[in-house]
Amino acid sequence: MAAVRIEDVVGDFVSLRKQGQDFVGICPFHDDKNPSLHVSPRLGIYKCFVCDAAGNPVKFLMEHEKMSYPEAIEYLAKKYGIPLEYERNESDEERQQRSLRESLLIVNEFAEKFFMDQLRNTEEGKLMGMTYLKERGFKDATIDKFRLGYSPDAWDTFTKAALEKGYKEEYLIELGLTGKAQSGKLYDIYRGRVIFPIHNDAE
Repeated sequence: MAAVRIEDVVGDFVSLRKQGQDFVGICPFHDDKNPSLHVSPRLGIYKCFVCDAAGNPVKFLMEHEKMSYPEAIEYLAKKYGIPLEYERNESDEERQQRSLRESLLIVNEFAEKFFMDQLRNTEEGKLMGMTYLKERGFKDATIDKFRLGYSPDAWDTFTKAALEKGYKEEYLIELGLTGKAQSGKLYDIYRGRVIFPIHNDAE
C-alpha cells in the first residue's frame, strides 16, 4: 500500500485540483456542489467532510466502482505491478475507529498548515511569533524543519477558518483545538501562542 498513490487512484475517476500539499474535488458519493472531497497523498487517504466517505485506495475502488475486495486488489496490482497481501475484514467498530482517526489526522494537518501560515505571512505572526522565536535563537531552517507556527491572539480565527473549509465542529473539539462555551459559542483554545506541533513518524 505504501507504493500506491491515493491521488492517482482517485484521480482515475474524479477530477482533482491541487490545494497546498493535498488535492480537492467534487465528491462522487453525494450530490456535491462545492469540492468537499479531500485527498491527502501524505496520509494516503481520501475524506469527504460532508458525507463522511473516507478510506484508502482499496476502499475507494470498492465504494465507487462497486468492486469486491479481491477485485480492488487486482486493479491496484495491475496498475502498479506490486505484490499485495490479503488482510482480514474490519469489523464495523474497527471501521468507525479508523474513519475517526483518519478525520482527526486530516484536521490536524490543516491546523498545522494554518498556524505555519499565520507565523510566516501575517503581521501579527511576524511581530509576535517570529520575534519570539528569533530572540530565543531559532533559525529559519529550524523553524521550517519542525513546522513551527503561531496562533493569532483572537477569539476564534482558527475555528472560523476550519469551519469555512468544511471541517466538523466535533473534530475540532475532539482534538482540543476548539472549545465550546456554555452559550454554545466556539472559541480557539490556543490564542496568541507559538505552536510546536508533535510528529509521530511511526504513523
